[in-house]
This record gives sequence, C-alpha cells and structure tokens, in this order.
Amino acid sequence: MILDSVQKTRLRIASAVAGAATILLAVSACTGGGAATANSTPVDGGTLVYASGDAEPTCLDPHVGGNYPQALLSSQYIEELTALHDGKPVPALAKSWTTSADGKTLTFTLRDDVRFTDGTPFDAAAVVANIEHVQDPATASSTGYLALQSIQRATATDEHTVTLTLSRPDSALLESFSQPWVGMESPKALERPQAQNCESPVGTGPFAVTGWKHGDRVTLLKNTSYTPLQGSTKPRLDGITWRFLPDSTSRYAALQSGQVDVIDNAQPDQIKAASSKGSIRDLDAPRPGASNRLELNSGHGVFRDEAVRKAFIAGAEVDPGIRSLFLGTAKRSYSVLSSVEPFAYSDESLFRYSPSTAKRLLDEAGWKTGPDGVREKDGQQLTVTFPVSTNQSVPAERSLFQQIQASEKAVGFKVVLDELDLSSWYAALAANHYDVVSAPYTKVGADVLRILYDSASIKPAPSGYFANLAQLDDPEVDQLLERAARTSDTAERGDLYQRAQQDILASGTVLPLYDQQNHFLLRSSVHGVRTTAVSTPWFGAAWLDR
Repeated sequence: MILDSVQKTRLRIASAVAGAATILLAVSACTGGGAATANSTPVDGGTLVYASGDAEPTCLDPHVGGNYPQALLSSQYIEELTALHDGKPVPALAKSWTTSADGKTLTFTLRDDVRFTDGTPFDAAAVVANIEHVQDPATASSTGYLALQSIQRATATDEHTVTLTLSRPDSALLESFSQPWVGMESPKALERPQAQNCESPVGTGPFAVTGWKHGDRVTLLKNTSYTPLQGSTKPRLDGITWRFLPDSTSRYAALQSGQVDVIDNAQPDQIKAASSKGSIRDLDAPRPGASNRLELNSGHGVFRDEAVRKAFIAGAEVDPGIRSLFLGTAKRSYSVLSSVEPFAYSDESLFRYSPSTAKRLLDEAGWKTGPDGVREKDGQQLTVTFPVSTNQSVPAERSLFQQIQASEKAVGFKVVLDELDLSSWYAALAANHYDVVSAPYTKVGADVLRILYDSASIKPAPSGYFANLAQLDDPEVDQLLERAARTSDTAERGDLYQRAQQDILASGTVLPLYDQQNHFLLRSSVHGVRTTAVSTPWFGAAWLDR
C-alpha cells in the first residue's frame, strides 16, 4: 500500500474501513524553494528517470535476501496485504481480517478484483504460495523470513480467504505484512527457477519489470490493467527508467541537468544546496525501525568485556562530526529505534563523550598503554575491526567513522576501518569477522527490537545473515520482547518495549548515532510522489510536467 509524504510528515494512507476518510497529500516543496505540486494539474505520459546510489540488487525479488535497495525498486511493482495509517494496520490487498481470542489464528479476507501482471488472479492460493516462498530455506530470505517467524501454517480456506495458524500471538504480524519483503508475487512466476524470477518478478503494482541491464538500469512499464488500491489512481507515467549511478557527484549533476528526475542517497551538501534551488526539492523520509547505530559484538573478542564496550562508547566523540559533516540534515539519536517509532526510548546520559571515563574503565580492566599509544593486555593489542559498507554508508558517514576512529585512538583503541562492497560486507558479518559495525535495519514497528536483540537472532536466517549483530544474549530482554509480541494492549506493549530498550542501551552493546538517512531529491517537474510503509518513494500516482 502506498503512502503520501509532505516534508517530514509520515502520514499513512487510510483504509477502506466504512466511514473512514482517505488521506492523500501530495509531496510539495520540501525544505524551501520550488512550487508546491498541489498546484499542478495531473497529466498522463512520460517516463520518469530515477538514479540510485544504493547498491544494485543482486535479485529483484524482495523475498530473496531482503534489503533496502530491493524495497526501493519492488515498491513500484509489488503490493502488500496491509498498509499503515497512524501507525496502525489497515486494509490493502486484504480487505479485512479477524484474530482468534487466543491470538494464534489470523484470518484474511482478500480483494477479489486484482490480478498479477501476468494475468494470474490474486487469491488465497497466491497468498499461501507467497508465505511458503518466504519461509522456504531455499529462497534464502532474511528480512521477510524473520518477520513471518510466528506463522506455522497458511491455509486457503476458500478462494478469497486465508487462515494463518501461528505458533504464538504476534501483535506485530499485521504491521509486518505492510512491507515489500513479504509482498505478493504471482504464484505462477514463483514456480520459475529462482534466477529467472530474480530477473523479472511479477506483482500486482502499477508497473511491471520489462528489462534489467545489469550494472546500468532496470526498465519498468505501466501496468495498463492496474486495479488501484483505496485512495489511489491508475498510473499516469508510461514507465520508469531506474538507473544505477553509484558516484554521488555524477548523480547530483545528472539531476541538476535534467538527465534524471529523482535521486536517492543525497549528500548533506547537496541537500543544503537543494534548499536554495527552486528547481530541486528534498523529500526527507526517515525509515521506520532501528536508528543508525554502531553495534558492538559482545560475542567474541575484546567486546566480550562489558567494561571495554562501555569504554569504547565513552571514547567515541560523535556530536562534532554530525554537526560538521551532516550540515544540519541529521540529528543525534540516543535511541536504538527511529524517531518515527512511537515506542522509541532515549537516554542521552549513557552516551556522553568522556575520554577520562574511557581511560579509567580500560585501566580497571587491565589494559595498559603501549609504546605506540595502543593499549595492550597479555600481549594483545586493543584492536577493533570495523567493516564499513561503501554502498550503505554515504561519504559523510564514512568520514564520521574516521573521526570516531581518531577519538578512540586517543584513549588507546586501535580501530581498523575496512571499507567493503555490499557483498563482501555481508560476508564479513556472516563469518563473524567484526567487532563493531554500522548495520541499518528497516522494519515497521518496535518489533524490530525482537529481530535485532533477541538471542534467537544470533542464529542466522536461511540467507546466512543474522540480525543480532551485537550478539546480545540477555534472558530478561528476550522475555520482555516475547511478552510485547504476545500482547495487543498498546500501553502494555509500550511499557515492555521501553523496559527492553533500557536494558539494551545499558548493556553497552549499542552506540546510537542518528536516524537512518533517507533523503530523496526531486526536480520540481515531478509531482504526486508518495511514500510506502518503509519510506520508499512510490510513483504509481506520480506525473511529470510536459
């Protein structure tokens, strides 16, 4: 389901609930400058050109793996069972649902007027096939697999009714179904070999994948048979050309010259420049789920010692770098959750820069300063390995990591920054070859805490990726997160999530930095862009000045 976004507002599309008003707001002039798109008359035709600085997906099927670059693309051709409005699940491809008294049976009633772009009907059998595809270890899903762990069995009760049998009550499951990593794909297409489905997955969305020139672009064409979801419209664009331009300077230059219409991964100086240009607008869409943070690996190496972890946190000088490098486009966070999450809990007192505290903790832990300034203990230097994904971390962020590296050197840590492409970065994490890492994770709702910090998430998903990179193993945290997942009472969930966050932050395994940066720059000729539940832009209702 698609959502609109105005500046930093996170309004989600209203459902087809009787009497509910549909909320639709077009993206207007963000961060100053540019004419509001609400004053433009929608027109049909034209091809929008999008330039991405994110890593090119290795597979266009978001069930496989499940990262953000896949979500960006697949939001244009795949739709979900639910959407969110004011943070609450509302209908999308599912018209309605009921939950049993014990919370262990969820029954969906589906729309009966939707088809996939290959002509296959969207029905109960299709939903069952999709859930089984996500859960099949051969699919190698991570994000989707972890989101649907509570589902034991999916049954097509009749043509348009699906019954899910759960292993436990799951208060976050309806939220999870709003994400593209568990979106609906044609069951006929899913029967193809995975390599073929990766090239051209088939959804119900406003566009269809018609070509992929690896290393260059994906071509999407209008779905002329599209059945709009509530509050939407038939696609106005003829299509989208989705280009991969990893160099930020070239990407921004292409936007300025009009070669492309929209770019992602905008750099802070470009965002600031856009605020003074009437021809370019900034869409700031903070991602839900986790904040951008450093995870300290408590499962091996020097960070098995809590005192050493807390010394690292005290020795990290973060704030000056955020101010100087991000130019006001990012705000310091003291929470493991995104600022858009209503259950986010912050504690600034745990993350004050204090070199004297860092040195004291290291002294007490037996780490002595060596001749080169690096601390030593039992013949071992205090070395911390920090792999960095060049695809996920913008230059400003990588510079921030270098500044943190310098501040840690001053207290006796040797931080080894290892810049890697995305596949090598994933391999390093899977091999447990890291001591600290910045690992963005996007999932709707505070249930992301269960995925990131429950001890069960130390075990890898079928893709080989494990989400608990802090390797936090705390029975109290596990219990709190399990109780939060089982209750549907909002106040009780909020209390349990707050207590879990307090324990996580106090463990010294996390250093929050800021919200996951998610800025998109649009030319003023682009109108009607909306955002999804996971803050990806959606172009199904967009149009271009002609």
